[in-house]
Amino acid sequence: MLPAPRADLVANTFDYENAPLVKATGFREYDARWLFGPEINLLGVQALGLGLGTLIHEMGQTRIVVGHDFRSYSLSIKQALTIGLVAAGCEVLDIGLSVSPMAYFAQFDLDAPCVAMVTASHNENGWTGVKMGAQRPLTFGPDEMGRLKEIVLGGKWAQRPGGSVAHIGGVAERYIADAASRASLSRRLKVIAACGNGTAGAFAPQALRRMGVAEVVEMDCDLDWTFPKYNPNPEDHHMLSEMAKAVREHGADVALGFDGDGDRCGVVDDEGEEIFADKIGLMLARDLSALHKDATFIVDVKSTGLFATDPVLKANGAKTVYWKTGHSYIKRKTAELGALAGFEKSGHFFMNPPIGRGYDDGLVAAAAILSMLDRNPDKKLSDLKKALPVAWTSLTMSPHCADEEKYGVVDDVVAEYSAFAKAGGTILGRRIVDVITVNGVRVALEDGSWVLVRASSNKPEIVVVVESTRSEDDMRALFREEVKPRLAKRPQVGKYNQEI
Repeated sequence: MLPAPRADLVANTFDYENAPLVKATGFREYDARWLFGPEINLLGVQALGLGLGTLIHEMGQTRIVVGHDFRSYSLSIKQALTIGLVAAGCEVLDIGLSVSPMAYFAQFDLDAPCVAMVTASHNENGWTGVKMGAQRPLTFGPDEMGRLKEIVLGGKWAQRPGGSVAHIGGVAERYIADAASRASLSRRLKVIAACGNGTAGAFAPQALRRMGVAEVVEMDCDLDWTFPKYNPNPEDHHMLSEMAKAVREHGADVALGFDGDGDRCGVVDDEGEEIFADKIGLMLARDLSALHKDATFIVDVKSTGLFATDPVLKANGAKTVYWKTGHSYIKRKTAELGALAGFEKSGHFFMNPPIGRGYDDGLVAAAAILSMLDRNPDKKLSDLKKALPVAWTSLTMSPHCADEEKYGVVDDVVAEYSAFAKAGGTILGRRIVDVITVNGVRVALEDGSWVLVRASSNKPEIVVVVESTRSEDDMRALFREEVKPRLAKRPQVGKYNQEI
């Protein structure tokens, strides 16, 4: 019997080779992430599989899809996870190398209620993790993750006979065909497919061509797990800058960037200007609400405030609900309210039928964007962007803060802003009109500008976003003169990954 996991094991020792290492901090709000080696070892991953298998048995399920992303260690981790799942009596369907949405697709394709996708998404090399679900198209939320953590760390798993593993072929081809069926273009478009040498490079170019894209320019689509240029993260300025350069060089209509596990899509327009995913979401909402009257859209609290005030959405009878940031939260709220789509500023797009199946898929998002362009043959993407009301939204900025400390820091900031607003405080001369605390704190100002501080759900970081309705300089001032000094008073808050 595998012993219960420990958190004090050190590599290159006898105990490390004979006992599971699992740090508690790897159990996040809606998925699991660890540094492979110092925070979890292969026996720890096996323990995770035993725990996950035990949990899905509790939920009345046994059939589970597993896949892995393209990193040097992901296959080994998937195999260790599979050993644990089989020992727990699960029927494991291994689809091989895949992007996360391919694993979600396989739940429908193979009639499997559960999924465990081994991926660190866009995290730097060294990280690993698992995205899990037991009720398609949803993935685990805090309740399921809390129970999984309890089972694994306590060694409370149950070994059962009857487990099996089967390697399933053909899923990738069926996934590409399904994604490609989401668009059928009549307009000739030149599209940059940017994959950052991540897993999506094996699938995205082919799918885009089958959607009817006249010319696909492949950018860093060769798989290379060293990520020689930059991490495949279409929210990162480096990747977006390279996409913009490619658009200008090739005279492309759009650049579509996919993250490390293919569930996000980033966009650069025909003028080489990045369009943050919340603004793309607003453009899509305008387009789709004209086809589906009185539609509901879910957006995360990092997203632009324009959803609430847009005259086109109002004219089409559309309703917008702001909700917690995180792919699992937005996915669940989109399903719960029967919304047409959900948009997250990080680039996760959730399309419910008839557009998609409800899970986040970078290729389905790409199909929706290309279809929008197809429906507007006399307009460029930049024209559709310029038709939006004006607002200046920052990059997502993330100062380092340890996992054990980030929630406490954010709770303190929430309390401080709430008290500040109650006392009639102002920010850069503007009255505070609302303090939304559904996920960290979003402080709305009287002119429609806002600032957001929340804890990252999957990294040891705090997340900061600001938006101004006045100017780019005012956007920078909201960060530099308001949020940054407020966080700097707290010694737990470290260096930012990027700043405006």
